[in-house]
This record gives sequence, structure tokens and C-alpha cells, in this order.
Amino acid sequence: MRWVKSSQPKKQRRAFFNAPLHKRQKMVAAPLSPELRKEYGIRSLPVRVGDEVVIMRGMFKGHRGKVVRVDLKRMRIFVQGATIKNSRGEDRYYPIHPSNVMIVKLDLSDPRRREIIERKRKAREEFLAIIKAGKEAGSEKG
Repeated sequence: MRWVKSSQPKKQRRAFFNAPLHKRQKMVAAPLSPELRKEYGIRSLPVRVGDEVVIMRGMFKGHRGKVVRVDLKRMRIFVQGATIKNSRGEDRYYPIHPSNVMIVKLDLSDPRRREIIERKRKAREEFLAIIKAGKEAGSEKG
């Protein structure tokens, strides 16, 4: 949580639980698969309904399915096929933390999402160029 300046756990938790929706949306980010990383040049993206994910941890490890719901209040996502039985014997989706999944297929039907990906890719390239320039300048001196 970058917007919190304090390192005190109490303040970190307070910021986490009182975060507004636009900050919570970024908190439900998950890493991209190596193929998508190479293709788009970014490491992670917020999970959206329609994305296809692989569950990496927990009792559904290895399961692949589409995201059917994102719960920003509880910071959990619900994946097609990751279900358990409730007390009435009906199937219900099991809540999964987004850090425990990896995005393998993006839903790019929204043009704004394409803009976000492009903006992140550009920023990362600029950052890597600055680091590379700094290393070259350092090697020339010493």
C-alpha cells in the first residue's frame, strides 16, 4: 500500500480496511503468466471479470478458470469451477485472494484496459532505460 507513509502495522491495517474503491481495485492485482509478460512487457494487472486465471496456492491449486466475480470489499475473487458445498448442499464459489492466482488470458474487450497496459509498459521501459543509463555512467567513472 504505497499511499501509507507509516511502517506501523496498525496504520497499515487501518489504511487497508478504509481504502476507497479506486485503491482497492489496484489491490486485487495478480501477476501475469510468463507468456503474457513477454507479450505486453508488464508484470501484473488488476484482475477483472472475464480474465482467465490459474490458481497457484490452496486447495484449488492448478485449477484454471474464468473470473466470475471480484469482491472489492473482501479483497477476493471467485473463479469458475472453484466451488464448495454450502450447508444446504448447494455449490458456491470459494473466495480466493488475487495474490494466489496467475492471469493466463486477459479480457481485452474494454479499450481503457488496453490504454492501461500501454501506459504501464511505457513507464516500465522508461524506468529500465534510466537504470541502464545510471549503470553505464557508474561503470565509466570507476
